Amino acid sequence: MLGSFRDRSQSSKKQKHEEGWLGVSFKPENFIPGLIIGFICGLFLDLSKPGKGYDARKISRPLPGQNQQLPRIVSSNTDEELKMVLVVRQDLKMGAGKIASQCAHAATGLYSELMQSHRSLLRQWELCGQAKIVVTCKNQQEMNKLKDAAEDISLPTFVVADAGRTQISAGSKTVLAIGPGNKSIVDSVTGKLRLL
Repeated sequence: MLGSFRDRSQSSKKQKHEEGWLGVSFKPENFIPGLIIGFICGLFLDLSKPGKGYDARKISRPLPGQNQQLPRIVSSNTDEELKMVLVVRQDLKMGAGKIASQCAHAATGLYSELMQSHRSLLRQWELCGQAKIVVTCKNQQEMNKLKDAAEDISLPTFVVADAGRTQISAGSKTVLAIGPGNKSIVDSVTGKLRLL
């Protein structure tokens, strides 16, 4: 009888000990934050790796309704990175700050247009580091020729027309953005221009 009392007493102590350990470890206020932190860490680790079979240098085919000429701006050399070139007019004699703001207008304007039609191109360019090169051209006539040459080989373009609030007359075309496209293709249009 004394033995069975001891067994019951020991089992009840063991049960209380386990309840105490489980009660502390599995309380929602302890478990849920750990679960959330684990989920967030897993999400970041998963997003940092491209999916199986994904090649950041390949552009997918455009969806119906998108510009079907897009693949022409990417050469067969899939190791080549993409870049955008910003062409600044020299004859306008803009200050450094004005040039910087006009280049920003050109890059964001082209980016905004491509968000509507060529997101896969933008994604590829982002994965390559969003390279942007700033070069100069002599005047409006040279800028027009560069724009036409780029569009002839299906490179995206965007021209900034100034609002006329500071140094430049309203409507003056200040910067031409070309690309993004493979370096060799973009260079076929802008490769002979001088860096700013």
